[in-house]
Amino acid sequence: MSDPIAITEEQLKDIPSTEQAANDLRQAAGIKSREIAQSAEERAQLLKDSAAQKAQKLRNFAGEKASQFADVAGEKASQFADVAGEHWEETRVKAREIQSDIEEYVRQHPSKSILVAAGVGFLLGLIVRR
Repeated sequence: MSDPIAITEEQLKDIPSTEQAANDLRQAAGIKSREIAQSAEERAQLLKDSAAQKAQKLRNFAGEKASQFADVAGEKASQFADVAGEHWEETRVKAREIQSDIEEYVRQHPSKSILVAAGVGFLLGLIVRR
């Protein structure tokens, strides 16, 4: 009978040495690390490209919104100027009417006008003194 633990010289040649096994492991680890590094670089590039695309979309969106805002603000400013101009003109017309009414009243009632003016002047003088 043969010993199950006994190994022949021929069988020993077929068994890789520890040195060979270590070299094989180093080589496999190097290949795997290069694959991982390449995969990480590819992922980083994809993330970078995606971020650049999203940043460009955001810039475009912000530019469009700013342009829309400027257009709306310009329209509102124009409307406000138109309305203010109309009100200013109405106010000037009313002021002229009041002035002509006062002048007419003074011409018709000169003594009353002088007394009213003196009374208003007196009151203003009292207010300014205090």
